[in-house]
Amino acid sequence: MTQPTSPLHIRDFRIFWVSRFVSVIATTAMVVAIGYQLYDVARSDYQMSIPQAAFQLGLLGLAQFLPLMLLTPVAGVVADRFDRRLVGGLAISIDIVIAVILAVSTQRGALSLPLLFALAAMHGAARVFVSPALSAITPNIVPAALMPRAIAFGSMAWQAGSVAGPALGGFLFGVDRALTYWLSAGLLALSCLCLALIRPVPAPAGNRDVHPVRQIVNGFTYVWNERFLLGCVTLDLFAVLLGGATALLPVFARDILHVGPEGLGQMRAAPALGAAAVALVLSWKPMERNVGAKMLWAVAAYGAATLAFGLSRWFPLSLLFLAALGAADMVSVFVRSSLVQLNTPDDVRGRVSAISGLAVSASNELGEMQSGLAAALLGATGAVVFGGVGAIVITVIWARLFPELIRARTFAPQYRQRESVS
Repeated sequence: MTQPTSPLHIRDFRIFWVSRFVSVIATTAMVVAIGYQLYDVARSDYQMSIPQAAFQLGLLGLAQFLPLMLLTPVAGVVADRFDRRLVGGLAISIDIVIAVILAVSTQRGALSLPLLFALAAMHGAARVFVSPALSAITPNIVPAALMPRAIAFGSMAWQAGSVAGPALGGFLFGVDRALTYWLSAGLLALSCLCLALIRPVPAPAGNRDVHPVRQIVNGFTYVWNERFLLGCVTLDLFAVLLGGATALLPVFARDILHVGPEGLGQMRAAPALGAAAVALVLSWKPMERNVGAKMLWAVAAYGAATLAFGLSRWFPLSLLFLAALGAADMVSVFVRSSLVQLNTPDDVRGRVSAISGLAVSASNELGEMQSGLAAALLGATGAVVFGGVGAIVITVIWARLFPELIRARTFAPQYRQRESVS
């Protein structure tokens, strides 16, 4: 039997790629609409000032993060004990329900801040199960030799969807605010169907013989003991926690750059466009040398682009800086994802993916909270500039705290493997 030379030669990977692509379009389109509506409702219906409404965007991030923080250990164990397709499909189904509720509430003019916060928390709870389950599927359907290219193709699906989703969501939102949510519901249903068409992905043998609490402890212990992996995860956590400007994009769209929801869609898509371009290059020629140093430089570039965006007052230039921000972030994501997938035993992969996902989500959602609070104190521009400088400083500190990052030349294991960590 001829061995595949590309992940795209594998049927299950192609179906999985489509599932990821359409689900990202759906969720990013929905998130753009939720963010704009929450800010608009706070300003119009609740008569809040710009700083007060910006702070609500920060609270929106907190509402999504709390279920992530509480459920991540459980989600990792679930991904290691059950069919990962089923786990991902059930979690995506929750997002379908959320999209339908938002569509109906928008059509009836029944949106309120409590409802938006509650649905955001439900979305956070669903996503905490989606991420580790889907992240752990790829190594089960793709040979190890093709994993770097598979990760790059997977990143392309994510980033391409993140380009199309906000742009399409912003456009449809301008035509009819409920259309964005109906589109999301339909695409999420298609994503579930694709997952069902992939061959079964049984849980690793032996995982059901270990108590779930012991599995949770072992997962956190595994990451804590591997300094290289710990350095990668925490670098992303703290750099993006400070440098995230995404939460404040509705403020820039409505009250600084004055480009409305359509412009917000373009601004949300710009980082993904830059990231997709880098992912395309990496899918053709994966990074192989000096991966640790390149990751550090990429995070520093991410901070610099964030700072520049905060200072820009010309919309095209702002889009350019956002695209640069996304391109730099893609390099960091590629390195971290490759290390997690290539160097983690299958019996603990769901838990490690969940912990890595928690760090990413913490940096995003808590970053939104930090941005909202900083905007209330410093203004939107001051908050973004402060965050960009903070990301650069964190990179310098982490280079000193974790010299293993600089010494990493390739994706070969940087830490000792365990035979079993169940």
